[in-house]
Amino acid sequence: MSQIKEAILETNRQGHKAFIPYIMAGDGGLEKLKPTILKLQELGVTAIEVGIPFTDPVADGPTIEEAGVRALANGTTLRKVLETLAGFAHEIKIPLIAMTYLNPVLAYGIGQFAKDAHKAGIRGVIIPDMPLEESDLVHPALKAAGIDLVQLVSLTSTPERIEKLTKASEGFIYAVTVNGITGARSSFEGDLESHFKKIQSYTDTPVLAGFGISTPEHVKQFGSFTSGVIVGSKIVDSLAKGDWDAIENLVKASKTVPLA
Repeated sequence: MSQIKEAILETNRQGHKAFIPYIMAGDGGLEKLKPTILKLQELGVTAIEVGIPFTDPVADGPTIEEAGVRALANGTTLRKVLETLAGFAHEIKIPLIAMTYLNPVLAYGIGQFAKDAHKAGIRGVIIPDMPLEESDLVHPALKAAGIDLVQLVSLTSTPERIEKLTKASEGFIYAVTVNGITGARSSFEGDLESHFKKIQSYTDTPVLAGFGISTPEHVKQFGSFTSGVIVGSKIVDSLAKGDWDAIENLVKASKTVPLA
């Protein structure tokens, strides 16, 4: 079983919902990467999604896009991120998930990227601009290195598409909560509980909710009918402000959601 899936299931077995924070590598300088990851690990998060800044993001809202711009201005590259992570990988006890785009991986060299990513503690990869039909470009190399390729499922995905994506996704299913880009929201539309339960009916791989989740109440809401949540913009904003209390409150919320 993949390390990510096992970490999520173990969190559920302990009576909690999985909590995966997203951070932008290089925002504030790569020297912040180690203390940030180790602090999040100390707070008890299940895994960490490490964003790689890119000049042409397709899924990022303003908060994450601006963090990416700051990171790029600091000279952050995919190679530098992996080198930095590798320097303290022995201290990382939870899985890391790289959120990157296809072009940096191709430019790096797929085989070398997979090897270096594994050394850096990366156990999963999300590539939002790579459709499922193109995943053979990277999947064999990732699989050989023991790295999961995580798929996103949107609200507009057809049942046939959902079935294909859930069967292909490794580690967990990244189920998007909104039609649009990332970013904190005050409310969500539609019967999301039924949608998420439909997704879970296709697979025994854990389904996690992401996009727009920004309050402890959101964490509890989505945690009530999923295996856990991914929180991005609120984490990025809180890190930029040095507001660790806000982050800790989000993590604590995931530990108070009753298991279904």
